Amino acid sequence: MEYRLLGQSGMAVSQLALGTMYFGNETAEKDAFTILDTFIEKGGTFIDTSDVYVGGEAEAVVGRWMASRPREVTDRVVLATKGRYPTGEEVNAQGLSRRHLHRALNASLERLQVDTIDLYQLHGTDPLTSMEETLAFLDDAVRAGKIHYVGLSNFNGWEIQRMVSTAQAMGLTVPVSHQPQYNLLSREIEWEIVPASMHNGLGLLPWSPLAGGMLTGKYERNGTPGAETRAGSDNPLYQWSSAEFVSSDRAWRVIDAVREAATQLGATPSQVALKWLMDRPGVTAPICGARTLAHLEDNLGAVDLELGDEITERLEALSRPVPENCYPYGDFGDAMRTRFVGKAEHAVGRVVGGGSDAPLSGKPN
Repeated sequence: MEYRLLGQSGMAVSQLALGTMYFGNETAEKDAFTILDTFIEKGGTFIDTSDVYVGGEAEAVVGRWMASRPREVTDRVVLATKGRYPTGEEVNAQGLSRRHLHRALNASLERLQVDTIDLYQLHGTDPLTSMEETLAFLDDAVRAGKIHYVGLSNFNGWEIQRMVSTAQAMGLTVPVSHQPQYNLLSREIEWEIVPASMHNGLGLLPWSPLAGGMLTGKYERNGTPGAETRAGSDNPLYQWSSAEFVSSDRAWRVIDAVREAATQLGATPSQVALKWLMDRPGVTAPICGARTLAHLEDNLGAVDLELGDEITERLEALSRPVPENCYPYGDFGDAMRTRFVGKAEHAVGRVVGGGSDAPLSGKPN
């Protein structure tokens, strides 16, 4: 296991993070403890959870595990959680207001049985609360010793930039990470979100690195997914996330290529998909939501895998997002931002108004 600095912070995390969304529900507490123990034994340090996973029970499971393990184990843990989404029926029990985040953070600290959370992430944006209010609360929490670092999740590119710029202008704590959906079947964040994150030094922590299980090789085109799988589950969230990919021909071409690469390398499809993501620019640690110990052990196998240039380039080409030539993306949008050094030639310049032979001074030749 390798370790990487998280964004522009001085805190190192393991190159794979363990997600806990299943803990306390589909993964019983005893099994969750085994998964956590194995993750730490294999060199993992980074554990991610949220106050809304299983209504807070996932945090509680992690907290009971932390409390039951010796300090030499828990001292290795880099603990991350999130707040923003509803934690009750009360009208103010959601969002990024100072009031809600104050209560949510204290509740997370209590469930996790810790004094400080290493990375506290905003689980999403809140259009009804000013960024200044949110950032001021987070800075207060850092100064109070309740959190060490601040992260974002599910923000758009412009929102990332505004959040960072506002924090800098106010002299407040600046976020160090961003947690978006990112995988071989979902690369659209490369248009705006990845550049904004990298420009501002935010480490990327991709969730759903296996596209809700679609990249594990367990599903067949035109097949009927089993009831024990996410795609075959009656859980509305799982159905929604899987439906995003099941009907896409491009997705199935990528899945087939991942299977072929796995066979070529003597690996599993999950390991190939994870390693591709681990090698992407800006990525610090994909978050693997292991439901079983077997899933975790399979995912950990990606750490030592080498894809090679040929496989990497093949997966890159097949999975590249195609925006149907819609402005500002696609060929036309790309051409608007293209410039060549050494020749006065520009495709769009020749089309828009026929170009111009006049020099920059406006004087005729």
